[in-house]
Amino acid sequence: MLRTHTCGELRTDHIGQQATLCGWVDTYRDHSGILFVDLRDRYGKTQVVFSPQSGPQTLAVAKTLRAEYVIAVTGTVAARPEGTENRNLATGRIELRAEKLEVLNRSRTPPFQPGAKELPSEETRLRYRYLDLRRQPMQEAMLLRHRMIKLIRDYFDELGFVDVETPMLGRSTPEGARDYLVPSRVHPGTFFALPQSPQLYKQILMIAGYDRYVQVARCFRD
Repeated sequence: MLRTHTCGELRTDHIGQQATLCGWVDTYRDHSGILFVDLRDRYGKTQVVFSPQSGPQTLAVAKTLRAEYVIAVTGTVAARPEGTENRNLATGRIELRAEKLEVLNRSRTPPFQPGAKELPSEETRLRYRYLDLRRQPMQEAMLLRHRMIKLIRDYFDELGFVDVETPMLGRSTPEGARDYLVPSRVHPGTFFALPQSPQLYKQILMIAGYDRYVQVARCFRD
């Protein structure tokens, strides 16, 4: 099943429509045989409801779901019953009443939940970096960085600057810090160095006539 919407996209305008969502099982609740799953992707969360109306086969599969399972679910968008809306979610006024369910990937019990309030140690977060990057604060930080870089590039582009990505491997030119050296496979005994700054490349560009040059540069200093 291919998704038709993201987990942060459905609104009251979609009520009555069919939709297919894909994502991770964020939370799972069983209320007297009716299962509520908060389905999450990087765009948001949507509540999915599995009930006897979903069909016995779909309901049986839904009962096997656990945290961080990856699923695809098709159903009808419906308004949440009065008094159960979640004003903290953009999709909090609707739910998806499931009709079809496919488990795309099962998950072992994760070492920590991406939505947990208490974080594990930094070592655990780095070891399971793919889980850490699913956390909302990390996603917000990534998006903020993307938007800031885009804003910078758009600003300088309007002023006629050229964005040039300078080489990452070059000759060692010792500056105020030690270089990070990379051995050459083709020329044994020689080394490349990661740039401490793009200064020399920038000067070459200036001499070549690129009087308006801009770069979000990566610099490596030991």
